Amino acid sequence: MKLAIDAMGGDHAPEEIVNGAMDAVSKIENLHITLIGNEDQIKPLISDTTKLSIIHTTEMITGEDEPVRAVRRKKNASLVLMAKEVKENRADACISAGNTGALMSAGLFGVGRIPGIQRPALSPTLPTIDGKGFLLLDVGANVDAKAAHLVQYGVMGSIYTEKVRGVSNPTVGLLNVGTEDGKGNDLTKKAFTLLQDAPVNFIGNVEARDILSGAADVVVTDGFSGNIALKTIEGTALTMFSMLKETLMGSLKTKIAAGMVKNDLKGLKDKLDYSEYGGAGLFGLAAPVIKAHGSSNRRAIYNAIKQASHMVEHDVTNTIQTTVAAIDIDKGEDTE
Repeated sequence: MKLAIDAMGGDHAPEEIVNGAMDAVSKIENLHITLIGNEDQIKPLISDTTKLSIIHTTEMITGEDEPVRAVRRKKNASLVLMAKEVKENRADACISAGNTGALMSAGLFGVGRIPGIQRPALSPTLPTIDGKGFLLLDVGANVDAKAAHLVQYGVMGSIYTEKVRGVSNPTVGLLNVGTEDGKGNDLTKKAFTLLQDAPVNFIGNVEARDILSGAADVVVTDGFSGNIALKTIEGTALTMFSMLKETLMGSLKTKIAAGMVKNDLKGLKDKLDYSEYGGAGLFGLAAPVIKAHGSSNRRAIYNAIKQASHMVEHDVTNTIQTTVAAIDIDKGEDTE
């Protein structure tokens, strides 16, 4: 199995990217990783070159670049060359912690879509109270969506959750303003009807307040609502930890109490750690493309590599293609 990784993407590149890659090749059998980036910075970090190779480039896409324009103009950028490795069949999958918009553009223009998939979806796995986690899609690949797109999201999410995350017959819920049938706007009402006939274990509408409690293994929504939900969850978690820290450091009494529950608080933080779940899959593309968190450390990169490896091993892309091809939903809808 061969993976291509943008070694220059992310807040801690290239050190954490390279460290995560070295961890992966030492633990995952038959894995070879190609790191794309500045060889002068990457090579000193590598201790074993038998399973790691480097494609040298000094060009990068930054967070300030306009995504589509950067992908088209910066032909030798590490992220663009990474996608090219997949397109030209020198890699089975690719991973970047860099510019999200640029990765989506490189994925679409470089890797291409699965035949029959109308819109790809950006799909992170988020924590739940029971530690099982759930998949949320879409969180921003497309801010507008049609009902047929949401059905395809449900199918892709269900296949990934079963094949990669090992959840048997995963439940699929539709994010809505209420759990009752018939709730929502025209999009969710139509999607609800279509999902009932889709080859997934659809359980109906779910509310945002319940998704962290494990209301469904896969939660489907449009990219606009999904991005708001994702950032609300992230912001709430950061705020709660900040408030908790402020409270526990407020007096001698609370500092003593904090010392007594320190290990328990660390366990809670680990439970909510994004790095445990790998990255966000860009589902619907012709090969696995993983967007790692911008602040990924070596553990997050390792888990993103493991995630991509599992997608390749379980042939998730072809399973999605075969399943979607068998669904007859709104064939006349916009396919752009």
